[in-house]
Amino acid sequence: MSITQSLGEKIVLQMAQPSIPKGSSKRNAMNIVLIYPFFSIERVHIENIEAPPIGLHYLGAILKEQGHAVKLLNWHDVKDTPHVIEEALSSLEPDLIGFSIFHANRWGGIQLARIFKEHFPDVPIVFGGIGATFLDDHLLRYFHWIDIIVRGEAEITFPALVRRMEAQRSYSDLPGLTFRSGDLIQRNPEAERIEDLDALPLPAAHYTFHHLALSRGCPGKCTFCGSPWFWGPKVRFHSAGYFVRQLEILRQRGQRFFHFSDDMFTLRKNLVLEICSLITEKKLDITWAAISRVDRIDEEMLKAMRMAGCIQISFGVESGSEKIRNALNKKFNEDQIRRAFALTVSYGILARAYIIYGCPGESPDTVQDTIRLLNDIQPLVTLFHVLALFPGTYLFELYKSETGATDDIWLHREEDLPFFEVDTNLSAEVVSQFGKEIKEALQGSIPTFIRSLELVEDKELFPFHASFLSRLALTIDRGDYPHVLEQAVAQDLARELYFKALEYAPDAQAYWGLGLLAQDEKDHQKAETILKEGMKVFPQDRVLAKTLANTLINLGREEEALSLTQKFS
Repeated sequence: MSITQSLGEKIVLQMAQPSIPKGSSKRNAMNIVLIYPFFSIERVHIENIEAPPIGLHYLGAILKEQGHAVKLLNWHDVKDTPHVIEEALSSLEPDLIGFSIFHANRWGGIQLARIFKEHFPDVPIVFGGIGATFLDDHLLRYFHWIDIIVRGEAEITFPALVRRMEAQRSYSDLPGLTFRSGDLIQRNPEAERIEDLDALPLPAAHYTFHHLALSRGCPGKCTFCGSPWFWGPKVRFHSAGYFVRQLEILRQRGQRFFHFSDDMFTLRKNLVLEICSLITEKKLDITWAAISRVDRIDEEMLKAMRMAGCIQISFGVESGSEKIRNALNKKFNEDQIRRAFALTVSYGILARAYIIYGCPGESPDTVQDTIRLLNDIQPLVTLFHVLALFPGTYLFELYKSETGATDDIWLHREEDLPFFEVDTNLSAEVVSQFGKEIKEALQGSIPTFIRSLELVEDKELFPFHASFLSRLALTIDRGDYPHVLEQAVAQDLARELYFKALEYAPDAQAYWGLGLLAQDEKDHQKAETILKEGMKVFPQDRVLAKTLANTLINLGREEEALSLTQKFS
């Protein structure tokens, strides 16, 4: 059977046969392959899945520092390139293979694991991650090519498993494991959670990435989220020094933009302020995005974050209906939502709203509540999701207890279970219409939202305001907004923002954007004037120089363009 057939066909379910994998006896150090597998459904926004979880980088760093050879494969897109799998099968000599499983990529992991097991029948295959943790019994029961599940944090359990395999010792008493023992599936006690996160090696010393986390855990108990059960009730933190050292190493390699992937980055204010102070003090010159809660920010924190490079904060608003927010266990009110969005944008930070629809109690009235609230808070970016149930969440456990359903529902080849499928008051058609109403109500509102922006009058922040406005203008003119705005509207709005940016402070991006608009209009003399004005202020800016050179070529002044570009390597 070809690799392409294996990736495309339906998995034939097989009941597990007794199988205990054997450890490698080839060498003291092991060849370990860690794989982040592909997702079943194509994504509109590939950035949501393209980065491996930071846990894989921690695990790889630990194993490397213990002397093992580690190959980390980011295969989120390997479904489209099956030749990559063929090459890996012919070149790798693994002693142990681990898969990082979110729930939505479990079928990718299942398929790839079967391919690897057929090619390397004696090599143990281990699943870990949140998706494997909450479906450990299910995965082992139905897919015999999976040998072991590591539940929860893997940084202690997985290396301990490796040591046992190296020594050909039993791992039957190792906490945090689920595995087959004869005809039975054995589930060992939970492993201890890592209290001192700084004791972990620096992943950045071994890998380059742009997603990293300050903490593990979340004090919120949202009914649709598995984070509290996975990480435990206590939130644990890295120190500011450890976190910023990671940024420093990655910045030295040329990485300039980062996602801080914590469930709630701003949970500990003093720690955030210390991190921002260190970023500013070290002049890292980075930009970054974070996730927060509307009741966990204030002006002091926002100013520090903005000056340290924060350009975006995402908030889980979820719904404009208090009844629905209560059903989702979102313990904040509308006043806190309005305040958070107004404050965040006023400091030149893009405020994104997450909205979930198709929730318990959703109705035409609650949809109108959401539309009203969105028009009040005026988010510049809104991400919409249909409520879905996942293992490890309160809503899924409630569904099982009320219906008698079991984890066997996940034998269906689907990434999630939409809530409307288990609620007799909802249907796919009704929920789709709800989503359409919310999105259509916001169409065309971006210009109004943007023109109503009010930035704080703080001279220390004026350069940051200029950068915020010019970046927003570029997004409108060249980025995510053109497909929802008419071209003329987008260009006029972008031009307004570029000029407004320059009222705050000189900004290379604003000059560049105005030059591009002039080029679009075939007014190359105007473009030349604007770009030369920018280069007086930013004489070493390569982007301005390149754009000006292009303008000079359009004006028939090739020698002058060549002379300009020769100043830059």
